Amino acid sequence: MNIRFLGAIRTTTGSMHLLRANGRAVLLDCGLYQGKRKEAFERNRHLPFDPTMLDAVVLSHAHIDHSGNLPTLVRRGYKGPVYATPATIDLCDIMLRDSAYLQQRDIEYVNKKRKRQGKRPFEPLYVQEDVERLMGRFEAVDYERATDLGGGFGITYHDAGHILGSAITEIDVAENGSAHRILFTGDLGRPDMPILRDPVPVEGADTLITESTYGSRVHPPKRDVSAKLRDLVNEVCEKRSKLIIPAFSVGRTQQLVYFLDELYNDKQICELPVFVDSPLSTRATDVHQRHPECYDAEALERLHGGDTPFSFPRLRYITHVEDSKALNPQPGPMVIISALGMCEGGRILHHLKNNLGGPDNIVLFVGYQAEHTLGRRLIEGARPIRIFGDKQRVRARIEKINALSAHADRTELLGYHRAVQGSLERAFVVHGEEEYAEALADGMRQQGIPDVVVPHPGQEFSF
Repeated sequence: MNIRFLGAIRTTTGSMHLLRANGRAVLLDCGLYQGKRKEAFERNRHLPFDPTMLDAVVLSHAHIDHSGNLPTLVRRGYKGPVYATPATIDLCDIMLRDSAYLQQRDIEYVNKKRKRQGKRPFEPLYVQEDVERLMGRFEAVDYERATDLGGGFGITYHDAGHILGSAITEIDVAENGSAHRILFTGDLGRPDMPILRDPVPVEGADTLITESTYGSRVHPPKRDVSAKLRDLVNEVCEKRSKLIIPAFSVGRTQQLVYFLDELYNDKQICELPVFVDSPLSTRATDVHQRHPECYDAEALERLHGGDTPFSFPRLRYITHVEDSKALNPQPGPMVIISALGMCEGGRILHHLKNNLGGPDNIVLFVGYQAEHTLGRRLIEGARPIRIFGDKQRVRARIEKINALSAHADRTELLGYHRAVQGSLERAFVVHGEEEYAEALADGMRQQGIPDVVVPHPGQEFSF
């Protein structure tokens, strides 16, 4: 058996790992690489394997850096199954259609320039028809249900607590009369976070493949989230300004609405309007409401008590572009939650362009910002910045809340590893920038895991 590491290696995007045994090939995740545009364009188009040689795809969760290149597999001839939890399939249905729309829109813009330059037009990475064909390939797998993939491969999903439907994947491989168990964390969530259940420890694995997004950092206490969010909302109320929050459509937006609903019901914030300005976020919230089987006890208690945690009187979901544009000239106070979370596209760019110049406005980051993204540049203090190619003065205050992260921090990752490491022979550290991955690997070695490796892109291991 061997594992080849193809994506999210010494970086945090483009998750993709290829397992081979018994003459069969199983792909773990197929994410879009996100970063410098030219590099991302090339890497996403040129898959490092022939999709037709795959026997199965096993998807950990719906975030685009894990699922976003699945339609390319189908476009290039893949005809096998794609395994995922029911909630992940429902989220992929909306997220990948949105991704296809963005692919086509962006390529049309690029091709206008190429036509003027006399160059050959590019084809989109994939189109809506590819997503439609992909959706027919999904096979739903519930948590804690062993599923035979054939050819000596079997999987069991366990709740990862990262986003709705996210899974830690237990992969059992029988080869030449011996059995081997691989545990792939996907993106590991955090204990005691709102809405979702805690990550499930899984014993008996021989090999661990773990994420390391926050491998050298410890998040602030979660109790700080409500207090800081309360203070920022009340500050924009007092100054009659705007609180702009870039947020991922799946997971982070619903967390924010959940916290704001709680603060509103407890009368800890003023009654200002809150806008969720993203069609995808609106559809993702609908999916959350359809899958209460993923909720933790607290969220279920609120739901059964008559509270609707994704709705409160001053909350409004914006879908039409005209309504989104109408927010720009309106005076504060207001809160605008908008995608994309790393500010690399979407309606958030228009809200930043119209509000970064206001000294009383606040831009609040609540999620990880990858290298080379606009969100990362704003947090690191780049001044001025460019939006739509134009220089933009930054006078608004930039704030962040790390405690809302859906990724486990260093302490939580190492705690999870301790809970599962009894029989581990080796571990591979992926999905983290190099310094974070190496720092986590050092911590894992100190905990007694025998063989811990931070692989390089394309590196292959046999055992």
